[in-house]
Amino acid sequence: MSMTKKIAAVAAGAAGAAAVGGVVGVTRRRHALVRRNGKAGNGRSTPFGSLNTPGRTLVTEDGVDLHVEIDEADSEVTLVFVHGYTLNLDCWHFQRAAFRGLVRSVFYDQRSHGRSGRSSHENATIDQLGRDLLHVLDAFVPEGPVVLVGHSMGGMTIVALAEQHPELFAPRSQGGRIIGVSLIGTTAGGLDPARVLMPMVPAKLGAGLADGAIRTLARGHRAVDGVRRLGASFATVVTDTFAFGDKVPASYVDFVDEMIAQTPFQVVAEFFPGFRDMDKFDAVGVLGAIPTTIICGTSDKLTSVGHSRKLHSRIPGSTLIECEGAGHMVVLERHGQVNAALDQLLSAAERA
Repeated sequence: MSMTKKIAAVAAGAAGAAAVGGVVGVTRRRHALVRRNGKAGNGRSTPFGSLNTPGRTLVTEDGVDLHVEIDEADSEVTLVFVHGYTLNLDCWHFQRAAFRGLVRSVFYDQRSHGRSGRSSHENATIDQLGRDLLHVLDAFVPEGPVVLVGHSMGGMTIVALAEQHPELFAPRSQGGRIIGVSLIGTTAGGLDPARVLMPMVPAKLGAGLADGAIRTLARGHRAVDGVRRLGASFATVVTDTFAFGDKVPASYVDFVDEMIAQTPFQVVAEFFPGFRDMDKFDAVGVLGAIPTTIICGTSDKLTSVGHSRKLHSRIPGSTLIECEGAGHMVVLERHGQVNAALDQLLSAAERA
């Protein structure tokens, strides 16, 4: 039986399980998620994904179109937000709402994510993301101080840039352009790729996947995407389990699940080896020259709190903020705490 047919068989099995007792627990969890909206409230005054501004297109060195949005403001400093794996720039909803009109802010969809163009397979790497970030800075923040904020793979992108161009992170008196950094729910290496995969593939496909299996599944990526659509309720519950620590409103979970579902499995597979191979802890020390804030959730199941603590130990003078009970999507789950930390980082960076 071909791999595509095997995947289709798994899809049929998942659909069948939904009709019997195997997914009863999932159904209950999904119903519980829906009830959360009534109990907890949605905690926001504007719908997710509604803060967009007219997009701009930046063509990278290898011809990939990056979708960029800018919130203009009369500020000397520019905030540049870099999102994570399988997400898009909309994930910064609460941060965008908080800083709009106060601080000039640049948001963009990483290559192969959101509204940006697809990367070639060979350039779907963390190092290329670092080069993309420099391209964004050169195009949209050609002068003036910058504070970089990266979540998950976005934090790895910033680390890659620091490795490639450490001079950018020098004090301004020495010609540095970047005056502050926040690394959120991220790492510089030693990540278990299996943890990253779980919210993105059905459980029947996710258990025990290795690089070889990922490559095989990628050849049948359309079938894998079909499996996820068939098991949408299950996928939402998995997202709730792996992306969040506490019980958040269902709207938060649906929002994250929608971003993940919009990322083709082929993209998931292309970036997958980069997490296993990344080893850049020796490069992060340069961030000690500028104010650096590390934020993490203590219940993060994807990039566990140990990664943030290791970053803190390797970056002299850095600030570590552990959000008790929060999960990987701490930028949503503890948005008030994250925004307060970014406020303090901006103040420290401006003073420095």
